[in-house]
Amino acid sequence: MGIVAGLDSSPDFTRIVVCDADTGAVLRQGYAPHPVESPDGGRPSDVDPQAWLLSLGEAAGGGLLEGVQAIGVSAQQNAVVPLDAQGNTVRPAMVGGDKRTQVAAADLIDALGGREAWAQAVGCVPQAAQPVTKLRWLARTEPENAQRTAILLQAHDWLVWQLLGRPVRRTTDRGGASGTGYWSAATGAYRPDLVELALGHQVMLPEVIGPADAAGTTPEGLLISVGTGETMAAAFGLGIGLGDAVVSLGASGSVMAVHPEALVDGSGMITALADATGMHLPVVTTLNAVRTLRGTAELLGLPDLESLSELAMKSTPGAHGLVLLPYLEGERTPNLPHTAGTLAGLRRESMKAEHLARAAFEGMLCGLADALDVLRARGVEVRRVFLLGPAAELPAVQAAAPSLFGTQVVVPQPADYAAIGAARQAAWALGASQGTLDARNPPAWQGAVAQVLEPGEELAVGQAVRQQFVSVREQTHPGAMRP
Repeated sequence: MGIVAGLDSSPDFTRIVVCDADTGAVLRQGYAPHPVESPDGGRPSDVDPQAWLLSLGEAAGGGLLEGVQAIGVSAQQNAVVPLDAQGNTVRPAMVGGDKRTQVAAADLIDALGGREAWAQAVGCVPQAAQPVTKLRWLARTEPENAQRTAILLQAHDWLVWQLLGRPVRRTTDRGGASGTGYWSAATGAYRPDLVELALGHQVMLPEVIGPADAAGTTPEGLLISVGTGETMAAAFGLGIGLGDAVVSLGASGSVMAVHPEALVDGSGMITALADATGMHLPVVTTLNAVRTLRGTAELLGLPDLESLSELAMKSTPGAHGLVLLPYLEGERTPNLPHTAGTLAGLRRESMKAEHLARAAFEGMLCGLADALDVLRARGVEVRRVFLLGPAAELPAVQAAAPSLFGTQVVVPQPADYAAIGAARQAAWALGASQGTLDARNPPAWQGAVAQVLEPGEELAVGQAVRQQFVSVREQTHPGAMRP
């Protein structure tokens, strides 16, 4: 079929991969940081979307896209680009999640009648980062800008629209739409009433098209696929399917799995996203993952996580009875927003640095196992777990994860799977448009190169450690994990 490109516009940079359309082999790559500065040195909350175009142009320099027949676009989720009736930006794009929108999220939850009402309406409860929450903040804080807003796009929608020369038709995909807070993965439809509830008036929303559909073709004949959010693109790039879950180890953690139907969860623990293939991608998040390890390393005076891992490996499973409930920033799973962490099982013989180090790893992984169990309890099949993030390479994580999760663990080699997923989507749209691929079945690319870890003989020991964690959690926070 030729060659295709995948473009991932993350919060910090643009990465482009050029791939063989048949096999997925990466032929060449480009990279450029976004030209964005924040006054305090952190990630800005507002970004001029032109910065995404500038880094895209730089990443594509040097003839990178020569011979490319189709491009797919993946981009950071939750970024909202408010446009006026002429298609010009009303204000900088609102990206990420920050504390300024927390009050707006609480307002919206109350305005619709509580968490369960939102879960039933769109499969998720408003959070600080979500587009619907940002619209509420905009209406309350910048009413003139809110009034001028006539069109809403997300980051990948806006980039696709720009690549196509700003046509009258604006499109998005199910994956991106499912994270907005005003589109339901269960019904496959927008809830314009929720946009009005948040923003104060109706706006134009992009047309949701199918996973193998093209958003359009450039005047030069380059096909642009529908695009999707970074999470969906990464899952597609990894090649996960039914029976697969992905555990992502960032400062906070997330667990997602492919499922044939949308899961409506009145407790709000499950966010019902759609994936990039026509299936569903229920997600459960924890607030405390690698931040638990970093905090423990600081407490023990260790310079990095590698040192913490080395120390933890000197202990044994169960950390001599030490159990850390790692709810350092409060927690979402279980829903304990105002709690703190707990260290239980202190005895004279357990008061050693290596046991605390081991308890930190086990506590983090048990918290993620709790999140996995939320999905399992709703009928989601988990035959293997893909473990992502730099911390997945740590020996202490790899030693404990299979037995605590109770299943095979796959640690893929580091790669930009979101960009690869965007390229795979481009190959699908190209094949479907040429009649060489079925619109219902994506191209069968080579899977990620990965290390496979089995629980083996450690399974019983791991499950005993897990039970120890569950007992402490139930004693400290009775009933917190019940739906």
